Amino acid sequence: MAKKRGKKDPLWARLSLIFGALLLLVSGGALVGGNLLLNHYSDQITHEGGLGDAAATGATIDGSINLLLVGIDERTNNVEMGARSDSIIVAHIPASHDALYLMSIPRDTRVQIPASKSTKYNGGTAKINAAFQFGYQNGGGRDNGLKLLAETVSGLAGGMLFNGAAIVNFDGFAGLVKALGGVHMCVDEKVTSIHTGWNSKTGAEGVPYNFNADGIPTTLKPNMQPKVYNVGCYDFAAWEALDYVRQRDKLANNDGDYGRQRHQQQFIKAMAKKATSAGVVTNPLKVNAVLSSVGQAVSFYRGNVSLADWIFTLKDIDPDRMVTLRTNNGQFKSEVINGESFEILDQTALDLLKSFKDDSVATFLTAHPDMIANDAGTPVSSPSTGTR
Repeated sequence: MAKKRGKKDPLWARLSLIFGALLLLVSGGALVGGNLLLNHYSDQITHEGGLGDAAATGATIDGSINLLLVGIDERTNNVEMGARSDSIIVAHIPASHDALYLMSIPRDTRVQIPASKSTKYNGGTAKINAAFQFGYQNGGGRDNGLKLLAETVSGLAGGMLFNGAAIVNFDGFAGLVKALGGVHMCVDEKVTSIHTGWNSKTGAEGVPYNFNADGIPTTLKPNMQPKVYNVGCYDFAAWEALDYVRQRDKLANNDGDYGRQRHQQQFIKAMAKKATSAGVVTNPLKVNAVLSSVGQAVSFYRGNVSLADWIFTLKDIDPDRMVTLRTNNGQFKSEVINGESFEILDQTALDLLKSFKDDSVATFLTAHPDMIANDAGTPVSSPSTGTR
């Protein structure tokens, strides 16, 4: 039997639960909370500001909605390193409020980052995951990091404005998944963990691979067997889900960050399904435990709209209407410029982002159905995940 991980993982892929958490608020808050519960958790979860010139100015979300979802690697013990956005997803809800589209932006995407005078950044061309850092530095903190990232994505998308945004605190991630009772997910390619394994002689858990100076896994350590996630559908424990969506180096299809993005999006959908399932929303004790975990995990920048309005607006979104999209059709488009490797968004990916801005995503996807990422796998009987 696999052991639960006892040590803290690096801060990666924080984004993966955000929208599941918001959908949980939609169903759970209305069920057992009333205004008292809503106000209690609103104080823990919501923040103002954070979007700068990329913020939608209206006080309602009656029309289409765009959200910026961000997972950051926050180096709290290393001020010089600051914080970078490891995961960036743009979420779009059409004016009909009956569907949700998710598009990841690769962290190495080459972009033009606006200036941030308050944090002494003059603007320039860089990888998009540096935008959060340039806003975060010199005392800017999370709010200014999110602001500069939102303005960068807005420029990339032809002036898209965001109604809200979210950042996830990794420390609350495992607690939320555990409170939900795990999630059911389908593995679409064999994934070998570079972070979790066991010693075949002693049974002790440990990191199974050696790494080079660039952080790339090389050889297996003596007697170590890595955790393997085989193709199929399984019930994931919290630690398994965290480990699975973290992987990008040893994927069977060699699709790296694109594979990880796809798995993160699939996980968001799995979280949303579990969060809105009868086993959760009809159990007041479970709802309270989950909402308590959400309060520790999610920082939601609500714009000019109250949390109650967000909940009311999102309440009818069916997780089955969550559509995950393939940036660059899931294929690497890398270029080396002045000795640095960048990922380049092709014109179709840029046009997809602009369709978010224009609320024309459904029409765009009718003409580009190959950009829709199919859900992985079909259910299998085995309840276990991978091998030891």
